[in-house]
Amino acid sequence: MMKKFLLFIVLSTILILNASLILAIDSKTSNLVPNATSPEIKVGIYLLNLGKFDISTGSFTADFYLSLKCDGTCPEQDFEFMNGIASSVDKLTDNPNEKLYRIQANLNSPIDLKKFPYDRQKIQIIIEDKTKTIDKVKYVANYDQSGIDPSVSFSGWIMGNYTQDIEEHYYTVYDETYSQYIFTIPISKIIMNSTIKTILPVVFIIIVMLSSFVLDIDKLTTRIAMVSSALVASVMFHVSLANQIPPLSYLTFMDKFMVLTYFVILVSFTINISIMELTKKEKTAMAEKIHHRTEYTMLIVVPILYILLFWFFL
Repeated sequence: MMKKFLLFIVLSTILILNASLILAIDSKTSNLVPNATSPEIKVGIYLLNLGKFDISTGSFTADFYLSLKCDGTCPEQDFEFMNGIASSVDKLTDNPNEKLYRIQANLNSPIDLKKFPYDRQKIQIIIEDKTKTIDKVKYVANYDQSGIDPSVSFSGWIMGNYTQDIEEHYYTVYDETYSQYIFTIPISKIIMNSTIKTILPVVFIIIVMLSSFVLDIDKLTTRIAMVSSALVASVMFHVSLANQIPPLSYLTFMDKFMVLTYFVILVSFTINISIMELTKKEKTAMAEKIHHRTEYTMLIVVPILYILLFWFFL
């Protein structure tokens, strides 16, 4: 009887010690697990107006409503624009779970002119908190309170459908990550306007120059004058176009278009000079042969070259 009593006491002591150890471990584990979710702020932008887009710098002005909503009480707000600065900020709503601002900002976006004059650009509004890292504030796109007012127009550009993205912006220097909200509007040049203003003048220059091949070889002076005039007109037009965009480290589509134009003019000039030299040396038969072979060949080959240029580089 005494043995059974002692055994009961030992087993009870072991069970009590195990239960205390399990509770202590659970308590320590719960203290080590951090809050897995960051406070979320639903961000929405309703665009009211866009100012002129400067193609040389990528700068533009924007007038919009900025909505910040939270499921509970919102953290204290101290946001900033990563691609510009706000010229005016008016707080319209100041509730614990909702803030609404009317903002006018001077912003800029990176430009890509590789396909100029048929280039496509992106208008962006990028927002990030100044001091709170992603573990304290996390942005979420608010699709219900975002959009573009129907009255918004962008002169000279076609506006596409806007997108809202949330990214993590990591600063390697400070080893910190911030939540970033990006409101993007794709814009593209009006194809008809770009063609008429940039491509069509050069097309007419080439047509006038190619028409010189129809003239007989006894009018070589006139043919060379037409080619020379085409060269001067092309160079002047190219220079005027280059002044419309900033200095670039790469060739735009228009640059490639003009390089092909210079090549066609050079070939035309070479053919005419060759015929003139053969005529002076009284090799009329050879001159006539070159004339007949290039009379209509150039009218066929040159358009094909331009078509290939548009096909592979645009």
